[in-house]
Amino acid sequence: MQKELFEALVTVIATLRSEHGCPWDREQTHETLKSTLIEETYETLEAIDAGDPRKLKEELGDLLLNVMLQAQISAEEQAFDIYAVIETLTEKLIRRHPHVFGNVNADDAETVVKNWEEIKRQEAGYEDRESVLDGIPNALPALLRAQKIQGRAARVGFDWDERTDVIAKVDEELAEVKESLDKNDADAVEMELGDLLFAVVNLCRFMNAQAEEALRRANRKFMTRFKWMEAELERRGTTFEANDLASLDAIWEEAKLSIAS
Repeated sequence: MQKELFEALVTVIATLRSEHGCPWDREQTHETLKSTLIEETYETLEAIDAGDPRKLKEELGDLLLNVMLQAQISAEEQAFDIYAVIETLTEKLIRRHPHVFGNVNADDAETVVKNWEEIKRQEAGYEDRESVLDGIPNALPALLRAQKIQGRAARVGFDWDERTDVIAKVDEELAEVKESLDKNDADAVEMELGDLLFAVVNLCRFMNAQAEEALRRANRKFMTRFKWMEAELERRGTTFEANDLASLDAIWEEAKLSIAS
């Protein structure tokens, strides 16, 4: 039954791209689908954050649609089809998990990652990488890319030994931000703020926290509390503009107490 469902999806996608299919689907290219791929990925993340299985099922379907369209376009170009995608993925998973499908021992996740990277370096397409930092996509969100850069550097020993060292680096970068503010140099301020963000991301990595997810959680928390403030101000018959910062800060503290983090 599962195989029949997949074959039906393949047929539907091919029909949509056919001469008598959907005008929108026929117009799509790899390039035009890039923006929807990003959009559908973030909508999938939102569904995960919401803890809504029904919504997650729907968003995973939208994400799969993009993959299927990309594969169908490539099939029409006689490059590869969805079955080649599946075959390549299956072979890669087996090859990169010798501790599961072979006779290699890996008792912890750290060993698995180390073996994974070593296997990748032996694969076609990776032989031209001269730096351990090569291959990290430029298009990644900046926080995520920073954490991946730092993780790669840490794998070869370029890392702090103690948490206190990482915190000291954050303090150092914050001090440099303050110095640049005193000089009133906009370019220097931006550069030092970047260094501070990079150091904070490094602290996240060192503590096994995901910087991107940490900031996403902070964003959600702020939005929830701010919306609570909006409702409270409306209930009181007033506005943000009619209150000074001290009053607003007091309401913010009420929001923190009223809403669980």
